This record gives sequence, structure tokens and C-alpha cells, in this order.
Amino acid sequence: MSDQLLHRVIIERSKCCGYGLCAAICPEVYKLDAGGIVYVDSDIVPDELLESAREGAAACPAEAIAVQAPA
Repeated sequence: MSDQLLHRVIIERSKCCGYGLCAAICPEVYKLDAGGIVYVDSDIVPDELLESAREGAAACPAEAIAVQAPA
């Protein structure tokens, strides 16, 4: 698989308010630290999780998450 075909998650942790909607919608991609702030184990989104990852990003009230399409 080429890196050019991979979607990536971009998180602005400073914007995260800890609502946790992203992790509730797509726990395979989005995790919450002890303070309730979002992080990811990997910024690469597997194809099978792309729709769910996009839904989780869209649900973020703080708009702290974006899923970037391949260049």
C-alpha cells in the first residue's frame, strides 16, 4: 500500500474540550487520555475505518479533528 493512498487524522489537541464523541463513534481510531483529551495511536486511517473516522471527526464540537485525504 502506498503512502499516497492513505488518509491521515490531524488532531489539534489544544482545541479538544474532552467531549469524547469522536471516541464514542470510532474507538478504533480515537482514544482519550486520562484527562479526556483525544489522541490516536496512529495517524493513518485504515480504509475499513474511514467512514467511521470521518463521522467521529465531524461530531467534534470543538472542530479539533480532521481527516485528510491522500494528496
